[in-house]
Amino acid sequence: MTTPAALPDDLVLRPLADAGELALFTTLPYTLNHELADDLAAGRRRPEWMWVALAGGRVRARIAWWAPEAGGAPELLDILDLDDSADDRVAIGAALHRAASAAVLADVPGTPPEFMRFVPGEWRDDPADRRAVEDRVAVVEGAGARLKIERLRLEWRPGTPIPAPTGRLLFRPLRDEEELIGLMAAVIDGTLDAHTLADLASGLSPRAAAEAHFAGELARFRTPRDWWRIGTLPDGEPVGFVVPARNNYHPIIAYAGVVPAHRGHGYVDDLLAEGTRVLSAQPDIPRIRAATDLTNTPMAAAFRRAGYVTFERALHYTWA
Repeated sequence: MTTPAALPDDLVLRPLADAGELALFTTLPYTLNHELADDLAAGRRRPEWMWVALAGGRVRARIAWWAPEAGGAPELLDILDLDDSADDRVAIGAALHRAASAAVLADVPGTPPEFMRFVPGEWRDDPADRRAVEDRVAVVEGAGARLKIERLRLEWRPGTPIPAPTGRLLFRPLRDEEELIGLMAAVIDGTLDAHTLADLASGLSPRAAAEAHFAGELARFRTPRDWWRIGTLPDGEPVGFVVPARNNYHPIIAYAGVVPAHRGHGYVDDLLAEGTRVLSAQPDIPRIRAATDLTNTPMAAAFRRAGYVTFERALHYTWA
């Protein structure tokens, strides 16, 4: 049995005093560092949700939670970094996680928010990347978390050809929220999406899961709903939908789906191409982002056919 590393005698675990300590917090590198100032200004993060472990005159670990909008409770643990040069890094990370979670989540009901970590696309093949990922995972697994899903993060880049319209589908804006929620509920039949399957396993009906997804994500987008498209056959029968939007960070394909009666004909390709056309026609589009579960191989293949490439992955851990 491995003996846990002793914690430094001078270890201090504390939240940031204010946004002026952001430079201290970003001592440790991570792909989200460039977004933190804007997140603090917008209220998506708070100094009291951003903790550091200090010892030996430097930051030894850090942790932070995120909310989708100002005024909300923390909904995601998305920063957990360690000083990778230190032998006691996992022990310090675990101590920081315990202290920060007790303070930040004291008034948050239910299970703790998910932990999500962006990782390199081939992180298992590089020893340094693999160790870094496994160390951070060891912290949350030690606190009872388990892997929920690994997701591909995909990107379309300007200049990448967009498949031409096939003419098989016609596209129109949705009539109202009810139409989209109804189609979302239908698409859940046979879904491979891990988060949706977890909703169903918790007892939600397909309709309730669709309503929760709409309210929790799609309704929050500030970009025009005229961008959202319903794909229909020439006679007007809906085949599926695609939701191109822009979140707080990037243009995205937020959701796309084909109803069960029309699966197996490649209509998802038409939907993804239409969504990409809508977004690529907007000014100042540096990229279009999307994501799908690693296990959802049909959707991953559809994104590849639409010109999207995998640029990294995301690990989702849950306490539920």
